[in-house]
Amino acid sequence: MNFVAPIGRTFLGFLAGVGRLSLFTANAVSHCVRPPIYPRLLGRQIVDIGYYSLPVVGLTALFTGMVLALQSYTGFARFNAESAVATVVVLSVTRELGPVLAGLMVAGRIGAAMAAEIGTMRVTEQIDALTTLSTSPMKYLVAPRLIAGTLMLPFLVLVADLIGVFGGFLIGVYKLGFNSAAYISSTWEYLEPLDVVSGLVKAAVFGFLIALMGCYHGYHSRGGAQGVGAATTGAVVSASILILVFNYGITELFFAR
Repeated sequence: MNFVAPIGRTFLGFLAGVGRLSLFTANAVSHCVRPPIYPRLLGRQIVDIGYYSLPVVGLTALFTGMVLALQSYTGFARFNAESAVATVVVLSVTRELGPVLAGLMVAGRIGAAMAAEIGTMRVTEQIDALTTLSTSPMKYLVAPRLIAGTLMLPFLVLVADLIGVFGGFLIGVYKLGFNSAAYISSTWEYLEPLDVVSGLVKAAVFGFLIALMGCYHGYHSRGGAQGVGAATTGAVVSASILILVFNYGITELFFAR
């Protein structure tokens, strides 16, 4: 039965990790809803997550919309359904591609930065110094990042939706020869508020997950520079996986029949 032991150790380690993450999440959320809140730290995180992420999210959304329009036209031309290109672009961007791609890009940029910053503070004992000074590390380091991530990712996704649909419009009108008025009319005709709302809900959840994974892995990093590197990698990988998992769950919640 020795071959069963590694499986058991892996399973028990997984359960222990889930327990630590659950306790960390509960503690972090409780600090987010209890005063005091540090406005200066919150404002800094809002600018860092929202404003400085706009270029990468905007470029990703623009070229995604352009490629989506081009590929949709190529496929629909086989069935004489080219008129559905505008509808496919706007629904795909608002429901799925906008939130998911924005979440993955922000996870790579912000999640890694959070893990590296907090991990460096952990291995250099700055977090212990905060505790010595009677300042809660969860309140000072984690709560502003969670609040800012949850608030700013819907804003980024809304911008990504607009830019992605505009990219599809550019390709549809100036390369594929669609009439601009007909393209816009087709876009508005089949777009419903639920499509946009579902994407924004996904964005809020993704923002929370990205900030949570970055803070969690950084907060529990050990072992000097190598530990900080491992925490950074773990934050990006775990946030990306959770984004894809929760994306399916929220889609099932909104659109399952």
